[in-house]
Amino acid sequence: MTLFLAGLAVFFGTHLWTAFARKGREKLIANLGAGPYKGLYSLASLAGFALIILGWPGADASVLYAPPAWGRHAAFALTLLALILITAAYLPRGKIAATAKHPMLAGVKLWAFGHLLANGEVRSVILFGAFLAYGVIDRIAVKKRGEPTPTAGPAANDAIAVVAGAALWAAIYFFLHLYIAGVSLRP
Repeated sequence: MTLFLAGLAVFFGTHLWTAFARKGREKLIANLGAGPYKGLYSLASLAGFALIILGWPGADASVLYAPPAWGRHAAFALTLLALILITAAYLPRGKIAATAKHPMLAGVKLWAFGHLLANGEVRSVILFGAFLAYGVIDRIAVKKRGEPTPTAGPAANDAIAVVAGAALWAAIYFFLHLYIAGVSLRP
């Protein structure tokens, strides 16, 4: 459980530091340069993610609560919406991204919430609860910074985001989830 919790601390510590220590972040960028800063940030995030993965098998898998019978189906739907939002965050802006304001954070929150509806063991609640809490906290930080709301682009960008997000969802559902999480989603 120690590796798992250490990984969460490193991963979310890195992300929350950039959300709240803006002056420290800017100072590091000024001293190191944008490229090296992004490289170090990425390495720290990857190290945290690796520790989460390595610690997962040893983390507490005892059941904390029994998920509702419909939780699995809700998770599929929420994850589809989440992947569309996350895809919209990285494509040219459309109405989806403008409406969501911060589609990546909205997608992370939906993804985490959906997984909490489908998983009730301690390690899953800690993992997905941490992602949900991070999404809420970072969204509040973004709002407090007063970052501008993105303007909407053409509807064609939304169509691309929907198709790409749905394709990613299908790839995860039919093939990748087994390799990502060790659990097949297909009956």
